[in-house]
Amino acid sequence: MHTKQLKPTILEASVFSQEVLGWIAENNFWSLWVPKTYNGLESTLTEGLQKLQALAKTDGSLGWTITLCSGANYFIGNLQPEAAKHIFLDSDTPVCFGGSGGVFGTAEQQGDHYIISGEWHYATGAPYLSHFTLNAKIMADGDFLLNDDGTPLVYSFVIPKEAVQIIKNWDTMGLKATATHSFKVEDVVISSQYAFVYNKVHLPQAIFKIPFSIFADLTLWVNYIGMAEHYLEEATAILEQKNLEPFYTILHTANQQLYHFAQEMELFTTNDTLITETYIETIHTSASVSVKALSQAILNIHPLLGVKASSQNHVLNRIFRDYFTATQHHNFSKK
Repeated sequence: MHTKQLKPTILEASVFSQEVLGWIAENNFWSLWVPKTYNGLESTLTEGLQKLQALAKTDGSLGWTITLCSGANYFIGNLQPEAAKHIFLDSDTPVCFGGSGGVFGTAEQQGDHYIISGEWHYATGAPYLSHFTLNAKIMADGDFLLNDDGTPLVYSFVIPKEAVQIIKNWDTMGLKATATHSFKVEDVVISSQYAFVYNKVHLPQAIFKIPFSIFADLTLWVNYIGMAEHYLEEATAILEQKNLEPFYTILHTANQQLYHFAQEMELFTTNDTLITETYIETIHTSASVSVKALSQAILNIHPLLGVKASSQNHVLNRIFRDYFTATQHHNFSKK
């Protein structure tokens, strides 16, 4: 099944069909960044971004879900080796991580295990996940443990879906099939080997040397570009070329910037070049400015598209709702 054939299947669905999920698994998109030795595609940063952009251009929910879930599978680089082998090599079904970046729960340390409880929000792809990732404050003997600077000690955990209660509360105007529900965990006992931290890497591939904030910025940014490209492509059937030229320019600039940064990151990580906080902020600022420009470009032409584009069944309306739902992600919505 080609990517284009997915459009009618996904259109306004609240969840992906089994056909779509089968297609994702067949193409191994959940493991876009996972090393081949762990049954993944082991894409380079540029290769992976190109695939995510094409998926986002096909359908916002498709691109967004695969981006966030393959981005969670990226944590294989941070997992302790025993956990990585058990999850990715001993499973007979596709491995799909997803969860929340918020710190909304606690993990009580008891010997080699943790007892985890809490409620987390915005787990993209919740119904499709094999494992949930979460962040929790660490406790011992009833007290919170602290870092040297006095801040709470926080670990990340990966837990099987069977230990999680999904709270179906995703009710938005767009990105419906991402099914970004909340989830709850109550007194779940997890071995310490399934705890990890973002800045500690156990795998040698260059992709895992990328600071996670840069990885997140680039993989999300490419989704906005892909959706905006889809919007512009559909708008060309309605508007004259002269009205769309500024949009083309903004998209061209966005693509140039994003892939320039991606190629630099590949060079830096291959050569073990120090990636400074200044460079990290440069990428984030560039991505934020670019997304705002793309958003404004869409808003500038949407009133010119007529009542047809305001129909909920029209593809332009769907892309509009998907795109602006995506803009509420905290990465680029911060003041």
